[in-house]
Amino acid sequence: MTLTLRLWRQDGPDTPGAFETHRLEGLSADLSVLEALDLLNEQLVRQGRRPFSFEHDCREGICGACGFLVNGQAHGPQATTTVCQLYLRQFRDGDTLVLEPFRAGAFPLLQDLAVDRSALDRIIAAGGYCSLNAGSAPDANAQLVGRDQAALAFDAATCIGCGACVAACPNASASLFTAAKLAHLALLPQGQPERPRRVTAMVAQMEAEGFGGCSSHLECQATCPQEISADWISWMQRERWRRPTL
Repeated sequence: MTLTLRLWRQDGPDTPGAFETHRLEGLSADLSVLEALDLLNEQLVRQGRRPFSFEHDCREGICGACGFLVNGQAHGPQATTTVCQLYLRQFRDGDTLVLEPFRAGAFPLLQDLAVDRSALDRIIAAGGYCSLNAGSAPDANAQLVGRDQAALAFDAATCIGCGACVAACPNASASLFTAAKLAHLALLPQGQPERPRRVTAMVAQMEAEGFGGCSSHLECQATCPQEISADWISWMQRERWRRPTL
């Protein structure tokens, strides 16, 4: 299998960048896009050139560390898939893949395909912690959680914080991410003590980071690898306006 890769090359946030074209031949269709990048980087190192920078960790679609645009789509064209789980068999022999970093003002570029997504961490930190007494291990049934309640909380908690929702949104909004992080705590008993202030604090931090507002394009839901529903954004807005300000 032969592919042409057009990759964004930029040494740092204060230097200009441009696309660079490389042709890879003899590729197995069972390779992931990240594994194809590994092969390219090995070639560049042998040539004495700087390899391309991109983020990754588990490569199992779990950690949320990887992420960039593939042909203009966050994580690429396959639904419910992170870029580390996007395999070359999704493309045709001879295709050209355009790889570029997530484009959002709140995600400053680090180098090449890697961006700084620590703004998402600061949104989580603004929500604080759960102040329930940890003590010794409680009985399993000491604090009852209904089946439907637990299932809803788990649906929101599956967010891996990859930032694809931000990259896909025309407004670079982090509303889906923030709503998911709020909901999975607010729906459980452990999240109740801080619930009145958490939504106000996290939404305020989201806005302070420079993320845009939601205008219901629903691109976030379409690109989310965990299929988190945009209905949580509506839930967050209702939660926000019935809570007192800090």
